[in-house]
Amino acid sequence: MKKCKITIDKIIFEVVLLNSPTAIKIWNSLPISSNTNTWGKEIYFHIDVVANKEPDAKSVIEFGEIAYWPAGKAIAIGFGKTPISQNDEIRLADDCNIWGRTNFDLKNLINITEGKSIKIEKI
Repeated sequence: MKKCKITIDKIIFEVVLLNSPTAIKIWNSLPISSNTNTWGKEIYFHIDVVANKEPDAKSVIEFGEIAYWPAGKAIAIGFGKTPISQNDEIRLADDCNIWGRTNFDLKNLINITEGKSIKIEKI
């Protein structure tokens, strides 16, 4: 089981990678460094990984799922409502590939703002 850690500002959390083509591509490109963007209660950041949309890609994700947005070449970490959410769902802008899961309480990301440094590393 492959794991990585994501560091944003002073927050560090672990992600367990799924067995998927996107997860393998992300794993093989680690470490990754970028800067955060925010959209409602979602943090996303662009990376140099190119992956096609997988058959099980989805726009409404579960709390704790870590996604890759093929159209935007970005990782998306949703932790609550976005501008297009209905009710309390976590709805991303487009269908995304789920490549990892975390048990970390992602609500702790609420105070992360645009432009923060973010890093993903193998552990």
